[in-house]
Amino acid sequence: MRNAMLIDSADDVVVAIEPIGKGETVEYDCNGEAVQFPALEDITIYHKVARNDIPAAAPVSKYGQHIGVAACDIKKGEHVHVHNLSSHRENLG
Repeated sequence: MRNAMLIDSADDVVVAIEPIGKGETVEYDCNGEAVQFPALEDITIYHKVARNDIPAAAPVSKYGQHIGVAACDIKKGEHVHVHNLSSHRENLG
């Protein structure tokens, strides 16, 4: 049963569409195929989960856009939120 949603195929995160407990399976669709991996932490509904390992200082994408940079190494299955994500102003000019 799908409990997460991938918004854009370029995203580093999926969004929990129901609460996911530590050790439970995160499952979402990607291009019509089910993808699964274990949650390494409890994930609150509507919060982000890393769908791949993200190294410290790497940009993090959601909605196909950068939403910040990893403040530390983030492992696949970890909660992505203000505790491990820093804002980053990009030069858009």
